[in-house]
Amino acid sequence: METENQTTTQRISGADAFVKALVYEGVDTIFGYPGGANMPIYDAIYRAEGEVTHLMGRHEQGAIHAAQGYARASGKCGVVLATSGPGATNIITGIADAMIDSTPLVCFTGQVPYNLIGTDAFQECDITGISMPCTKWNYQIKDADDIAEIIAKAFYIARSGRPGPVLIDITKNAQFQETDFKYQACEIINSYIPKPQLNESAVAAAIATIRTAEKPFLIWGQGVILSEAEQALKDFLDKTQIPSASTLLGLSALPSDHPTYTGMVGMHGNYAPNKLTNSCDVLIAVGMRFDDRVTGNTATYATQAKVIHIELDPAEIDKNIPATIPVNADAKEALSAISAGLDAQSKDKYASWYAEFDAFYQEEKNEVILPEVAPEGDQLTMAQVVENIAKTFHRDAIIVSDVGQHQMKAARYSAFNKSRSHITSGGLGTMGFSLPAAIGAKVACPEREVVAIIGDGGFQMTLQELGMILDYNIAVKIVVLNNEFLGMVRQWQELFFDNRYASTPLKNPDFVKLAESYGITSLKIDHKSALNDALAQLRDHQSAMFLECMVVKEENVFPMIASGATVTDIRLK
Repeated sequence: METENQTTTQRISGADAFVKALVYEGVDTIFGYPGGANMPIYDAIYRAEGEVTHLMGRHEQGAIHAAQGYARASGKCGVVLATSGPGATNIITGIADAMIDSTPLVCFTGQVPYNLIGTDAFQECDITGISMPCTKWNYQIKDADDIAEIIAKAFYIARSGRPGPVLIDITKNAQFQETDFKYQACEIINSYIPKPQLNESAVAAAIATIRTAEKPFLIWGQGVILSEAEQALKDFLDKTQIPSASTLLGLSALPSDHPTYTGMVGMHGNYAPNKLTNSCDVLIAVGMRFDDRVTGNTATYATQAKVIHIELDPAEIDKNIPATIPVNADAKEALSAISAGLDAQSKDKYASWYAEFDAFYQEEKNEVILPEVAPEGDQLTMAQVVENIAKTFHRDAIIVSDVGQHQMKAARYSAFNKSRSHITSGGLGTMGFSLPAAIGAKVACPEREVVAIIGDGGFQMTLQELGMILDYNIAVKIVVLNNEFLGMVRQWQELFFDNRYASTPLKNPDFVKLAESYGITSLKIDHKSALNDALAQLRDHQSAMFLECMVVKEENVFPMIASGATVTDIRLK
């Protein structure tokens, strides 16, 4: 990893120890917002110019989403620094988002001096109590002597096993106090076993079951990306030729044109893989947690199949869907071991099984895909814009979507060549995620194009982070799909509330003028004949650029599994 041990001892302030600890953990970039309770740390960062780069969000929520985007794009720990009280509570949404999406984050908050805790001091709040349910671990440092040890432990916990957020609250007196600084990277914690040992009998059982399967089906999730199992997954599928599908967060782990890939599962996933989940005889689930958006009604989900569940986190096994063969293991190790015990197959072995997928795909193509990507008339559709973004950027950009209809269109119509190319808020569904997360992704991967695809509702939740682009000249590309609605809520109102559009129409500001006021070159289009030229300008522009696309106002996202319905009830219209 990025750790390094240090043996010499220095007498320095707690704030300086904080900065040195980050450097020893390999951190070169943090996102944050200064305030009264973290000023000594900010002063230490200022004095240590060049060792750690700090990027200031315009709101703590923006800062933590930027750290999340940085982590998701790079695979490193994201780091965020906030002050006490409201500064601390403003990062809770990002912490909860990182927890459910397994994003490695180390979050630091300032706290009032230790002697004032419990007195209702100015901007005092119990952030360790508040964050306890949505962190892997949290701790309040009251003494500078604890800073190095606790920070080392924080990074180890955030990165290891199933990654997640850790919060460290540091009282102001601890930041001022002097300490004898020495750094020892954390490599083990008693009773914490982040990586279970591979169970050979479970592997043998999985091999025997897959060998006899006539209709096997593999679904992978983000666990493949987190355990760097992309090549192991590809090798497994190349060898076995088993039909496969991805969850929303698993997208880009395997190239979209892989011959076994049948699409995305879930509420707005593809028709065939959803329909046929309830037809397979063996379901191999890799690094995914069977959340409700994937399973629909769990009582009817894949009940006919033997389920092989490969999952690092033992708490996820048997939580939502019972596993016939639980394989509590790292995805790369498990896939490699199981693959070694199987014979190579040609696709012909499963020809009739693939034919079922092909038949359902043709239905979806005729009913949904073609009308969406090649509609009649000159109006723009979301699918049309997304598909052309993929083509214009040669399917090589990092796509960062927000939450809503455009998110599902981005997932369905983007295509990916390499891993860590699709970033979105999956579990928590946080509107406002995309713009700051895209900024963080671009900071992490300056050599790659990063395109934020956002709805007009989500854009207005964190648009103040255009200030980060202005401040640090971050060349992220922003595409707002404007339908003047909270589109996904409106769709549900149309389908389930008799078209009563309660508080979902949006009266928007002039987004182009707004983006230009932040010094960002901006463009607005409202017909498809202008699309390709606009996207080419977006691609070729050397700095940040904003493109607003006026799209069909009452477009819906299909296929769709209604909430609580079974996956075979997925509808095309």
